[in-house]
Amino acid sequence: MISLGFILTSLLIIIIPGTGVIYTISTGIVGTKKDSIIAAIGCTVGIVPHLIASIVGLSAIFHMSALVFQTIKIIGIVYLLYLGWSMIKDKDGFKINNVSKDKSTLKIIVKAILINMLNPKLTLFFFSFIPQFIQNNKHGYMYQMIILSLIFMGLTLIVFILYGILANYFKRLIVSSPKITHRIQQLFGLIFIGMAIKLALSDD
Repeated sequence: MISLGFILTSLLIIIIPGTGVIYTISTGIVGTKKDSIIAAIGCTVGIVPHLIASIVGLSAIFHMSALVFQTIKIIGIVYLLYLGWSMIKDKDGFKINNVSKDKSTLKIIVKAILINMLNPKLTLFFFSFIPQFIQNNKHGYMYQMIILSLIFMGLTLIVFILYGILANYFKRLIVSSPKITHRIQQLFGLIFIGMAIKLALSDD
């Protein structure tokens, strides 16, 4: 059940930059090391609903009801656009080592959770990915799905924390100007808007 192939494949999938990775890295650059860890935890928590949905087979609902899928998809697109635009226009909330009220622990973790939670494709992804590693043995399907999902979550948390810490360290090495930091923040905002457009243009 728990194979080297599953671990390596999961790591490759997690390492590929997505909305969660981008948010964690941006938080690590513009905030503190603690902020990046909080963002990593939030992004990991954000995939829990999708893992639960894949475990209990609720992804079938998305296949049967295009309206459900499209509704969540639209909400996700709007949220990414909102987040991207907020990061672009914000001039005061991203000063080096000066976390403003816009970067409170609660707001960081809520944003991180919403980023992954409002992506309906994650449910379909987990529903198609994890079952590939289910084995026909004495352990039931549900048990194996839960164990593999928990392992995937653990790997996600570790990788995201490393991303955030490295981003924070990177900031300490080369970012000494609030202006440069703001430009980097704007870049991440544009990336989020790009991801929203990509999601909007996708066929499924």
